[in-house]
Amino acid sequence: MASYRRKNAVLTVAVFLLLFIILLPLEVKVHLDENLRLFEGQEHSYQFKFPVDLYVRADREDILHINGSPMNVDQFNRIDYHGDFSLKGLTKGSVNLEFSLFNGLIPIRQLTVDILPEMSFMAGGHSIGIKIHDQGVIVVGYHYLEKEGEHFSPAQEAGIQIGDIIMKVNGKAIKDIDSAASLIIRESTKGEINFTVKRSGHTENITVEPFLCPDVQEFRIGLYIRDTAAGVGTLTFYDPESNSYGALGHIITDLETNTAVEIAEGLIVRADIINIKMAQRGRPGEKAGIFREEKDILGSIEKNTPFGIFGRLERIGDYMTPYPDPIPLGLAFEVQTGPAEILTVVEGNNIQSFDIYIERTTNQNRPGDKGIIIRVKDENLLDITGGIVQGMSGSPIIQNGRLVGAVTHVFVNDPTRGYATYVEWMVKEAEILPLS
Repeated sequence: MASYRRKNAVLTVAVFLLLFIILLPLEVKVHLDENLRLFEGQEHSYQFKFPVDLYVRADREDILHINGSPMNVDQFNRIDYHGDFSLKGLTKGSVNLEFSLFNGLIPIRQLTVDILPEMSFMAGGHSIGIKIHDQGVIVVGYHYLEKEGEHFSPAQEAGIQIGDIIMKVNGKAIKDIDSAASLIIRESTKGEINFTVKRSGHTENITVEPFLCPDVQEFRIGLYIRDTAAGVGTLTFYDPESNSYGALGHIITDLETNTAVEIAEGLIVRADIINIKMAQRGRPGEKAGIFREEKDILGSIEKNTPFGIFGRLERIGDYMTPYPDPIPLGLAFEVQTGPAEILTVVEGNNIQSFDIYIERTTNQNRPGDKGIIIRVKDENLLDITGGIVQGMSGSPIIQNGRLVGAVTHVFVNDPTRGYATYVEWMVKEAEILPLS
Protein backbone atom coordinates (compact mmCIF):
# COMPACT_ATOMS: atom_id res chain seq x y z
CA MET A 1 0.00 0.00 0.00
CA ALA A 2 2.84 2.39 0.90
CA SER A 3 4.56 1.61 -2.40
CA TYR A 4 1.32 2.32 -4.24
CA ARG A 5 0.95 5.65 -2.46
CA ARG A 6 4.54 6.59 -3.28
CA LYS A 7 3.92 5.80 -6.94
CA ASN A 8 0.79 7.96 -6.94
CA ALA A 9 2.66 10.78 -5.25
CA VAL A 10 5.50 10.58 -7.77
CA LEU A 11 2.99 10.46 -10.63
CA THR A 12 1.12 13.49 -9.23
CA VAL A 13 4.35 15.47 -8.92
CA ALA A 14 5.40 14.47 -12.44
CA VAL A 15 2.04 15.53 -13.89
CA PHE A 16 2.22 18.82 -11.99
CA LEU A 17 5.72 19.53 -13.28
CA LEU A 18 4.68 18.63 -16.81
CA LEU A 19 1.67 20.96 -16.67
CA PHE A 20 3.82 23.63 -15.10
CA ILE A 21 6.42 23.40 -17.87
CA ILE A 22 3.68 23.49 -20.55
CA LEU A 23 1.24 26.04 -19.11
CA LEU A 24 3.69 28.60 -17.79
CA PRO A 25 5.29 29.25 -21.19
CA LEU A 26 1.76 29.49 -22.63
CA GLU A 27 0.90 32.12 -20.02
CA VAL A 28 3.94 34.14 -21.07
CA LYS A 29 3.26 33.69 -24.78
CA VAL A 30 -0.33 34.86 -24.41
CA HIS A 31 0.82 38.13 -22.88
CA LEU A 32 3.97 38.75 -24.92
CA ASP A 33 3.81 39.33 -28.67
CA GLU A 34 6.60 38.11 -30.89
CA ASN A 35 7.12 41.76 -31.79
CA LEU A 36 6.44 44.82 -29.69
CA ARG A 37 6.73 48.46 -30.63
CA LEU A 38 7.19 51.34 -28.19
CA PHE A 39 7.80 55.03 -28.66
CA GLU A 40 10.85 56.66 -27.13
CA GLY A 41 10.09 57.31 -23.46
CA GLN A 42 6.97 55.12 -23.53
CA GLU A 43 6.40 52.39 -20.92
CA HIS A 44 4.30 49.25 -21.21
CA SER A 45 3.48 46.97 -18.27
CA TYR A 46 2.44 43.32 -18.07
CA GLN A 47 0.89 41.28 -15.29
CA PHE A 48 1.73 37.58 -15.12
CA LYS A 49 0.36 34.88 -12.84
CA PHE A 50 3.18 32.43 -12.30
CA PRO A 51 4.76 30.91 -9.17
CA VAL A 52 8.44 31.23 -10.09
CA ASP A 53 10.79 33.93 -11.29
CA LEU A 54 11.29 34.67 -14.99
CA TYR A 55 14.68 35.44 -16.49
CA VAL A 56 15.33 37.64 -19.48
CA ARG A 57 18.46 38.45 -21.47
CA ALA A 58 18.90 41.17 -24.14
CA ASP A 59 21.34 41.47 -27.02
CA ARG A 60 21.65 45.24 -26.44
CA GLU A 61 21.66 47.27 -23.25
CA ASP A 62 21.07 50.80 -24.53
CA ILE A 63 17.59 50.43 -26.06
CA LEU A 64 15.20 49.87 -23.14
CA HIS A 65 14.84 49.39 -19.41
CA ILE A 66 13.07 46.48 -17.73
CA ASN A 67 11.35 47.31 -14.45
CA GLY A 68 13.18 50.63 -14.40
CA SER A 69 16.67 49.11 -14.65
CA PRO A 70 19.13 48.78 -17.54
CA MET A 71 19.45 45.41 -19.25
CA ASN A 72 22.51 43.25 -18.66
CA VAL A 73 23.65 41.62 -21.89
CA ASP A 74 26.12 39.25 -20.25
CA GLN A 75 23.68 37.37 -18.03
CA PHE A 76 19.99 36.73 -17.47
CA ASN A 77 18.09 39.38 -15.54
CA ARG A 78 15.67 38.04 -12.92
CA ILE A 79 12.03 39.17 -12.89
CA ASP A 80 10.42 38.62 -9.51
CA TYR A 81 7.33 36.39 -9.81
CA HIS A 82 5.09 38.54 -7.58
CA GLY A 83 5.85 41.84 -9.29
CA ASP A 84 4.68 43.51 -12.50
CA PHE A 85 6.88 43.44 -15.55
CA SER A 86 7.42 46.69 -17.48
CA LEU A 87 9.38 47.74 -20.54
CA LYS A 88 10.37 51.35 -21.21
CA GLY A 89 11.77 52.56 -24.53
CA LEU A 90 14.89 54.70 -24.29
CA THR A 91 16.27 55.42 -27.76
CA LYS A 92 15.37 54.50 -31.32
CA GLY A 93 16.51 51.01 -32.24
CA SER A 94 15.73 47.31 -31.95
CA VAL A 95 16.55 44.78 -29.24
CA ASN A 96 15.95 41.02 -29.01
CA LEU A 97 14.87 39.58 -25.66
CA GLU A 98 15.16 35.95 -24.59
CA PHE A 99 12.83 34.77 -21.80
CA SER A 100 13.49 31.61 -19.82
CA LEU A 101 12.93 29.74 -16.57
CA PHE A 102 15.58 28.78 -14.03
CA ASN A 103 18.21 31.24 -15.21
CA GLY A 104 18.22 30.16 -18.86
CA LEU A 105 17.64 26.45 -18.34
CA ILE A 106 14.21 26.36 -20.08
CA PRO A 107 13.77 28.88 -22.94
CA ILE A 108 10.14 29.95 -23.35
CA ARG A 109 9.96 33.03 -25.60
CA GLN A 110 11.88 35.26 -28.00
CA LEU A 111 10.68 38.87 -28.24
CA THR A 112 11.82 41.67 -30.55
CA VAL A 113 11.19 45.19 -29.27
CA ASP A 114 11.38 48.14 -31.68
CA ILE A 115 11.72 51.60 -30.17
CA LEU A 116 10.26 54.22 -32.51
CA PRO A 117 10.33 58.00 -32.55
CA GLU A 118 7.05 59.64 -31.55
CA MET A 119 5.10 60.57 -34.68
CA SER A 120 1.99 62.58 -35.45
CA PHE A 121 -0.27 62.64 -38.50
CA MET A 122 -3.15 64.65 -39.82
CA ALA A 123 -6.35 62.74 -39.09
CA GLY A 124 -8.54 62.10 -42.14
CA GLY A 125 -12.27 61.68 -42.33
CA HIS A 126 -12.40 63.26 -45.80
CA SER A 127 -14.70 61.58 -48.31
CA ILE A 128 -12.72 60.60 -51.38
CA GLY A 129 -13.62 59.30 -54.79
CA ILE A 130 -11.53 56.33 -55.87
CA LYS A 131 -10.75 56.12 -59.57
CA ILE A 132 -8.54 53.36 -60.91
CA HIS A 133 -7.95 53.77 -64.61
CA ASP A 134 -5.24 53.61 -67.29
CA GLN A 135 -5.28 49.93 -66.36
CA GLY A 136 -7.97 48.92 -68.79
CA VAL A 137 -11.34 47.27 -68.16
CA ILE A 138 -12.21 44.11 -66.28
CA VAL A 139 -14.00 41.09 -67.72
CA VAL A 140 -17.05 40.34 -65.55
CA GLY A 141 -18.97 37.79 -67.64
CA TYR A 142 -19.72 36.19 -70.98
CA HIS A 143 -22.49 37.05 -73.46
CA TYR A 144 -23.51 33.89 -75.32
CA LEU A 145 -24.29 34.04 -79.03
CA GLU A 146 -26.18 31.46 -81.06
CA LYS A 147 -24.59 29.56 -83.91
CA GLU A 148 -26.20 26.52 -85.57
CA GLY A 149 -28.44 25.96 -82.55
CA GLU A 150 -25.59 26.15 -80.01
CA HIS A 151 -24.63 28.95 -77.66
CA PHE A 152 -21.05 30.11 -77.37
CA SER A 153 -18.82 33.08 -76.55
CA PRO A 154 -15.96 33.73 -79.00
CA ALA A 155 -13.89 35.38 -76.26
CA GLN A 156 -14.41 32.49 -73.84
CA GLU A 157 -13.43 29.93 -76.48
CA ALA A 158 -10.30 31.95 -77.25
CA GLY A 159 -9.23 31.79 -73.59
CA ILE A 160 -10.25 35.12 -72.05
CA GLN A 161 -11.31 34.53 -68.44
CA ILE A 162 -13.56 36.35 -66.00
CA GLY A 163 -11.36 38.62 -63.90
CA ASP A 164 -8.91 39.34 -66.75
CA ILE A 165 -8.03 42.99 -67.22
CA ILE A 166 -8.02 44.03 -70.87
CA MET A 167 -5.12 46.41 -71.30
CA LYS A 168 -4.94 46.81 -75.08
CA VAL A 169 -6.98 46.03 -78.20
CA ASN A 170 -4.82 45.49 -81.29
CA GLY A 171 -2.01 47.36 -79.55
CA LYS A 172 -4.15 50.38 -78.59
CA ALA A 173 -4.33 51.18 -74.86
CA ILE A 174 -7.70 51.04 -73.08
CA LYS A 175 -8.59 53.82 -70.65
CA ASP A 176 -12.22 53.14 -69.74
CA ILE A 177 -15.28 51.18 -70.74
CA ASP A 178 -16.37 53.70 -73.38
CA SER A 179 -13.05 53.66 -75.21
CA ALA A 180 -12.93 49.85 -74.96
CA ALA A 181 -16.40 49.37 -76.42
CA SER A 182 -15.89 51.73 -79.36
CA LEU A 183 -12.45 50.28 -80.12
CA ILE A 184 -13.68 46.67 -80.05
CA ILE A 185 -16.60 47.52 -82.35
CA ARG A 186 -14.30 49.29 -84.79
CA GLU A 187 -11.58 46.63 -84.80
CA SER A 188 -14.01 43.70 -85.06
CA THR A 189 -14.92 44.71 -88.63
CA LYS A 190 -11.29 44.15 -89.65
CA GLY A 191 -11.04 40.49 -88.63
CA GLU A 192 -9.25 38.88 -85.70
CA ILE A 193 -8.65 41.03 -82.60
CA ASN A 194 -5.57 40.74 -80.45
CA PHE A 195 -6.28 41.40 -76.75
CA THR A 196 -3.49 42.17 -74.30
CA VAL A 197 -4.75 41.03 -70.90
CA LYS A 198 -3.31 40.96 -67.41
CA ARG A 199 -4.04 37.92 -65.28
CA SER A 200 -2.59 37.22 -61.83
CA GLY A 201 0.16 39.77 -62.41
CA HIS A 202 1.18 38.34 -65.80
CA THR A 203 0.48 39.80 -69.23
CA GLU A 204 -0.46 37.68 -72.23
CA ASN A 205 -1.91 38.12 -75.71
CA ILE A 206 -5.10 36.36 -76.79
CA THR A 207 -6.58 36.40 -80.30
CA VAL A 208 -10.36 36.40 -80.68
CA GLU A 209 -12.31 35.83 -83.89
CA PRO A 210 -15.42 38.11 -83.79
CA PHE A 211 -18.71 36.49 -84.78
CA LEU A 212 -21.12 38.20 -87.19
CA CYS A 213 -24.60 37.97 -85.68
CA PRO A 214 -26.98 37.35 -88.60
CA ASP A 215 -30.01 38.94 -86.96
CA VAL A 216 -28.38 42.36 -86.37
CA GLN A 217 -25.51 42.12 -88.85
CA GLU A 218 -22.98 43.21 -86.21
CA PHE A 219 -19.77 41.59 -85.03
CA ARG A 220 -19.70 40.44 -81.39
CA ILE A 221 -17.04 38.84 -79.20
CA GLY A 222 -19.31 37.74 -76.32
CA LEU A 223 -17.96 39.65 -73.29
CA TYR A 224 -19.34 41.77 -70.48
CA ILE A 225 -16.83 44.37 -69.29
CA ARG A 226 -16.77 47.33 -66.93
CA ASP A 227 -14.40 49.90 -65.48
CA THR A 228 -11.90 48.48 -63.02
CA ALA A 229 -13.10 50.52 -60.03
CA ALA A 230 -14.85 53.71 -59.04
CA GLY A 231 -16.42 54.43 -55.67
CA VAL A 232 -16.44 56.45 -52.49
CA GLY A 233 -14.25 55.84 -49.42
CA THR A 234 -12.67 57.75 -46.56
CA LEU A 235 -9.17 59.11 -46.04
CA THR A 236 -7.65 57.80 -42.79
CA PHE A 237 -4.51 59.91 -42.34
CA TYR A 238 -1.82 61.82 -44.19
CA ASP A 239 1.69 62.97 -43.40
CA PRO A 240 2.31 66.65 -44.25
CA GLU A 241 6.07 66.09 -44.44
CA SER A 242 6.15 63.24 -46.95
CA ASN A 243 2.67 63.81 -48.48
CA SER A 244 2.00 60.09 -47.93
CA TYR A 245 -1.53 59.01 -47.10
CA GLY A 246 -3.53 55.93 -46.16
CA ALA A 247 -7.23 55.32 -46.83
CA LEU A 248 -9.99 52.67 -46.74
CA GLY A 249 -8.32 50.24 -44.32
CA HIS A 250 -9.04 47.25 -46.60
CA ILE A 251 -8.19 46.05 -50.08
CA ILE A 252 -10.26 47.05 -53.12
CA THR A 253 -11.76 43.96 -54.74
CA ASP A 254 -13.96 43.52 -57.74
CA LEU A 255 -17.46 42.75 -56.47
CA GLU A 256 -18.29 40.38 -59.29
CA THR A 257 -15.02 38.44 -59.52
CA ASN A 258 -13.94 38.83 -55.86
CA THR A 259 -10.36 39.44 -56.98
CA ALA A 260 -8.05 42.25 -55.92
CA VAL A 261 -8.07 45.17 -58.34
CA GLU A 262 -4.68 45.73 -59.90
CA ILE A 263 -3.55 49.35 -60.08
CA ALA A 264 -1.25 50.85 -62.66
CA GLU A 265 -2.25 54.48 -62.22
CA GLY A 266 -5.09 55.47 -59.93
CA LEU A 267 -6.40 58.67 -58.43
CA ILE A 268 -8.18 59.82 -55.32
CA VAL A 269 -10.39 62.84 -55.87
CA ARG A 270 -12.52 65.06 -53.72
CA ALA A 271 -16.02 63.70 -53.14
CA ASP A 272 -19.08 65.53 -51.86
CA ILE A 273 -21.68 63.33 -50.16
CA ILE A 274 -25.12 64.08 -51.63
CA ASN A 275 -27.17 61.18 -50.28
CA ILE A 276 -27.01 58.30 -47.82
CA LYS A 277 -28.96 55.06 -48.06
CA MET A 278 -29.56 54.05 -44.47
CA ALA A 279 -28.27 50.72 -43.24
CA GLN A 280 -30.78 48.12 -42.09
CA ARG A 281 -30.37 44.67 -40.63
CA GLY A 282 -29.31 42.43 -43.52
CA ARG A 283 -29.04 45.38 -45.95
CA PRO A 284 -25.86 47.48 -45.85
CA GLY A 285 -26.26 51.21 -46.37
CA GLU A 286 -24.19 53.38 -48.68
CA LYS A 287 -22.84 56.89 -49.15
CA ALA A 288 -23.47 58.44 -52.56
CA GLY A 289 -21.01 61.09 -53.70
CA ILE A 290 -20.16 63.21 -56.70
CA PHE A 291 -16.67 64.01 -57.90
CA ARG A 292 -15.04 65.61 -60.90
CA GLU A 293 -11.65 64.16 -61.72
CA GLU A 294 -10.37 67.09 -63.74
CA LYS A 295 -10.91 69.70 -61.00
CA ASP A 296 -10.73 67.78 -57.75
CA ILE A 297 -7.69 65.48 -57.94
CA LEU A 298 -6.21 65.02 -54.47
CA GLY A 299 -3.47 62.49 -55.16
CA SER A 300 -2.28 59.24 -56.67
CA ILE A 301 -2.92 55.62 -55.75
CA GLU A 302 0.29 53.61 -55.69
CA LYS A 303 -0.66 50.54 -53.65
CA ASN A 304 -3.81 48.48 -53.12
CA THR A 305 -3.21 46.25 -50.08
CA PRO A 306 -5.18 44.32 -47.42
CA PHE A 307 -4.84 47.46 -45.26
CA GLY A 308 -6.11 49.97 -47.77
CA ILE A 309 -4.86 52.18 -50.56
CA PHE A 310 -1.72 54.29 -50.27
CA GLY A 311 0.02 56.92 -52.33
CA ARG A 312 0.97 60.60 -52.46
CA LEU A 313 -1.20 63.67 -52.06
CA GLU A 314 -0.96 66.53 -54.53
CA ARG A 315 -3.16 68.75 -52.38
CA ILE A 316 -5.80 68.39 -49.70
CA GLY A 317 -7.82 71.60 -49.95
CA ASP A 318 -9.87 73.30 -47.25
CA TYR A 319 -12.03 71.11 -45.06
CA MET A 320 -13.89 71.75 -41.84
CA THR A 321 -12.53 69.20 -39.35
CA PRO A 322 -12.55 68.76 -35.56
CA TYR A 323 -8.80 68.05 -35.71
CA PRO A 324 -7.04 70.76 -37.75
CA ASP A 325 -3.64 69.94 -36.19
CA PRO A 326 -1.57 66.72 -36.27
CA ILE A 327 -2.36 64.17 -33.57
CA PRO A 328 -0.06 61.44 -32.19
CA LEU A 329 -0.05 57.93 -33.61
CA GLY A 330 -1.36 55.28 -31.22
CA LEU A 331 0.17 51.79 -31.31
CA ALA A 332 -1.92 48.62 -31.24
CA PHE A 333 -1.27 47.74 -27.61
CA GLU A 334 -2.56 51.16 -26.51
CA VAL A 335 -6.08 50.58 -27.84
CA GLN A 336 -8.50 49.75 -25.04
CA THR A 337 -12.13 48.77 -24.77
CA GLY A 338 -14.13 51.88 -24.03
CA PRO A 339 -15.27 55.18 -25.58
CA ALA A 340 -13.70 56.53 -28.76
CA GLU A 341 -14.73 58.60 -31.78
CA ILE A 342 -14.68 58.33 -35.55
CA LEU A 343 -14.30 61.11 -38.11
CA THR A 344 -16.38 60.91 -41.27
CA VAL A 345 -18.56 62.94 -43.67
CA VAL A 346 -22.33 62.48 -43.87
CA GLU A 347 -23.17 65.57 -45.93
CA GLY A 348 -21.17 67.68 -48.38
CA ASN A 349 -17.52 67.70 -47.32
CA ASN A 350 -17.88 68.63 -43.64
CA ILE A 351 -15.91 66.22 -41.44
CA GLN A 352 -17.69 65.47 -38.17
CA SER A 353 -16.86 63.54 -35.02
CA PHE A 354 -19.20 60.76 -33.83
CA ASP A 355 -19.11 58.70 -30.64
CA ILE A 356 -18.38 54.98 -30.80
CA TYR A 357 -17.49 52.30 -28.27
CA ILE A 358 -14.60 49.88 -28.75
CA GLU A 359 -16.07 46.54 -27.66
CA ARG A 360 -13.10 44.27 -28.23
CA THR A 361 -9.44 44.41 -29.18
CA THR A 362 -7.38 41.51 -30.46
CA ASN A 363 -3.78 40.95 -29.44
CA GLN A 364 -2.21 40.70 -32.90
CA ASN A 365 1.30 39.36 -33.36
CA ARG A 366 1.00 40.03 -37.07
CA PRO A 367 -0.95 42.60 -39.08
CA GLY A 368 -4.66 41.93 -39.57
CA ASP A 369 -7.60 43.99 -40.81
CA LYS A 370 -10.13 42.96 -38.13
CA GLY A 371 -8.30 43.57 -34.87
CA ILE A 372 -10.96 45.83 -33.35
CA ILE A 373 -14.74 45.52 -32.94
CA ILE A 374 -16.64 48.79 -32.59
CA ARG A 375 -20.23 49.87 -31.96
CA VAL A 376 -21.74 53.18 -33.09
CA LYS A 377 -23.19 54.98 -30.04
CA ASP A 378 -23.84 58.41 -31.52
CA GLU A 379 -27.61 58.92 -31.89
CA ASN A 380 -27.10 61.59 -34.56
CA LEU A 381 -25.09 59.22 -36.76
CA LEU A 382 -27.55 56.40 -36.19
CA ASP A 383 -30.41 58.66 -37.27
CA ILE A 384 -28.59 59.61 -40.48
CA THR A 385 -26.93 56.34 -41.53
CA GLY A 386 -28.35 53.58 -39.35
CA GLY A 387 -24.79 52.67 -38.37
CA ILE A 388 -21.77 51.82 -40.51
CA VAL A 389 -22.35 52.17 -44.26
CA GLN A 390 -20.35 51.60 -47.42
CA GLY A 391 -18.13 54.60 -48.06
CA MET A 392 -17.30 54.88 -44.37
CA SER A 393 -14.37 52.48 -44.70
CA GLY A 394 -11.19 54.24 -43.66
CA SER A 395 -12.89 56.58 -41.19
CA PRO A 396 -10.21 57.25 -38.56
CA ILE A 397 -10.73 56.17 -34.96
CA ILE A 398 -9.37 58.43 -32.21
CA GLN A 399 -9.05 57.33 -28.60
CA ASN A 400 -7.39 59.19 -25.73
CA GLY A 401 -6.09 61.84 -28.11
CA ARG A 402 -4.33 59.35 -30.40
CA LEU A 403 -5.05 58.09 -33.90
CA VAL A 404 -5.47 54.36 -33.28
CA GLY A 405 -7.56 52.71 -36.00
CA ALA A 406 -9.74 52.82 -39.10
CA VAL A 407 -13.21 51.44 -39.80
CA THR A 408 -13.09 48.53 -42.27
CA HIS A 409 -16.22 46.36 -42.33
CA VAL A 410 -19.82 46.37 -41.11
CA PHE A 411 -21.70 43.50 -39.48
CA VAL A 412 -24.42 42.92 -42.07
CA ASN A 413 -26.91 41.64 -39.49
CA ASP A 414 -26.13 44.48 -37.07
CA PRO A 415 -25.02 47.64 -38.92
CA THR A 416 -24.42 49.45 -35.62
CA ARG A 417 -21.33 47.24 -35.18
CA GLY A 418 -18.32 46.54 -37.33
CA TYR A 419 -14.62 45.80 -37.59
CA ALA A 420 -11.67 48.16 -37.61
CA THR A 421 -7.95 47.76 -38.18
CA TYR A 422 -5.13 49.17 -36.10
CA VAL A 423 -3.76 52.25 -37.85
CA GLU A 424 -0.28 51.00 -36.93
CA TRP A 425 -0.55 48.45 -39.74
CA MET A 426 -1.59 51.17 -42.19
CA VAL A 427 1.42 53.28 -41.23
CA LYS A 428 3.60 50.24 -41.92
CA GLU A 429 2.05 49.79 -45.38
CA ALA A 430 2.56 53.49 -46.11
CA GLU A 431 6.28 52.92 -45.42
CA ILE A 432 6.45 56.01 -43.25
CA LEU A 433 7.86 54.04 -40.30
CA PRO A 434 10.01 50.88 -40.47
CA LEU A 435 7.80 48.65 -38.35
CA SER A 436 8.81 45.00 -37.98
